[in-house]
Amino acid sequence: MTLYDRIQETTQFLQTKTTIQPSIGIILGSGLGGLEQLVENAESIAYNEIPHFPQSTVEGHASKLIFGVLAGKNVVMMAGRFHYYEGYSQDEVTFPIRIMKALGAELLIVSNAAGGMHPSYKVGDIVLIQDQINLHPEHPLRGRNDERLGPRFPDMSEPFDLRILALAKSIAAAQGLDVKTGVYAGLQGPTFETRAEYEWLRRIGADLVGMSTVSEVIVAIHGGMKVFGASIVTDLGIREEQNKITHDEVLEAANAAAPRLAALVKELVGQL
Repeated sequence: MTLYDRIQETTQFLQTKTTIQPSIGIILGSGLGGLEQLVENAESIAYNEIPHFPQSTVEGHASKLIFGVLAGKNVVMMAGRFHYYEGYSQDEVTFPIRIMKALGAELLIVSNAAGGMHPSYKVGDIVLIQDQINLHPEHPLRGRNDERLGPRFPDMSEPFDLRILALAKSIAAAQGLDVKTGVYAGLQGPTFETRAEYEWLRRIGADLVGMSTVSEVIVAIHGGMKVFGASIVTDLGIREEQNKITHDEVLEAANAAAPRLAALVKELVGQL
């Protein structure tokens, strides 16, 4: 069965489970599940009930699609993303993005926890992503291209929509929320970076680093979607006194900043 056929089968299944037609897709990254509480008329479907969906294996990630209304807009939210380091193919990692597009979503909102390299960043900072560097060893569009899903050579000159980014900045200012902007680098993981790797990433232009997002954004752009992204800085990789990083500490920092990011995303959705 081709990727296109799998998308059609999964989409048709989901359309029998909900009448909500989403215009926006949202990926809830580490510790950001609180946004789910702001959704009205929520309907949840477990991943293990959905044809062709893999299952998340990472602590802190739920495993369900949530359909509902956020700030007056129909949305589909992915609670629990898939990572290349879990052993999934890039097709599997990005399959939910294809489904969001097939269901009608024209905007993808991505969030994540990230390590910070920019000297001005502090743990708990919210950083709006303005560009990305893909350092995964496998590309999600490698192989024969299906023109029904997108062009052979997508333009990646503006992966994150600059108009939406500007709107988010103005909303943050109105909320009294201090946000930064930066470039996100995506690595395979699952190891956290060495000090030398943090230094290298900083030198090639990255402000943030994580183990997700870049492939999701590429597939969204391939499908003709607009993208907005935000990171929560959960650790700092540029300090000489850098401490060892644990997944629990990452979740703790993400959870502490999550309500502020959730409020920003809700208002952004309402104004789009």
